[in-house]
Amino acid sequence: MAKVKMHRGTPSIDMTPMVDLAFLLVTFFMLTATATPDEPVQPAIPSSVSEIPIPERDMIIISISKDNKVFFTVDGQFTRAAMLQKMAGIYNLSFTPEEEHDFAVMTSFGVPVGSLQQFLSMDREERKKLEQPGIPVDSLHNELADWVLQARLSNPKVRIAIKGDGDATYPVVKKVINTLMDRKVNRFNLITGDEKFPTEMKLDKKPS
Repeated sequence: MAKVKMHRGTPSIDMTPMVDLAFLLVTFFMLTATATPDEPVQPAIPSSVSEIPIPERDMIIISISKDNKVFFTVDGQFTRAAMLQKMAGIYNLSFTPEEEHDFAVMTSFGVPVGSLQQFLSMDREERKKLEQPGIPVDSLHNELADWVLQARLSNPKVRIAIKGDGDATYPVVKKVINTLMDRKVNRFNLITGDEKFPTEMKLDKKPS
């Protein structure tokens, strides 16, 4: 009896599901990724062996540059918009809806409240080039204290961290800490760089 000859075709793989999966992954990363914001100052933070992570949300970050200028930022567009409205009421200022929007999407800033309208009227490139003078923290004119209070009123869940340059002088850091303590903020974080925990200290921590 003659054998039946099977037809042999070239095998093929349907790539459609893999292409769909690739587009889904790309879409997912595009929607969830956070763009790196333009920061007016990048402090060279000192390193430490602290292993306590800084929360990624609901944070007030007070930055101190190497030339002792103070900058302020807080998470959340709604928080920033509400905070600006409260500050406008305190300082008898009026911001347009466009200025409120620009402030809400802006991150860190370091200008006095009286110069904020002029600062917001600039376009993005002009703001990046501007050398911001820093937020006043003097005892007689401490705007940082007002920003901290209004940010906490706008979002009671916020926590505070100080991000100081390693070359910033102690008096300015002390002014910032005293500002927080005057506002009854006795718990805050210090942002530092990563450093490996010394081996001998790890051994000391082990139970005998």
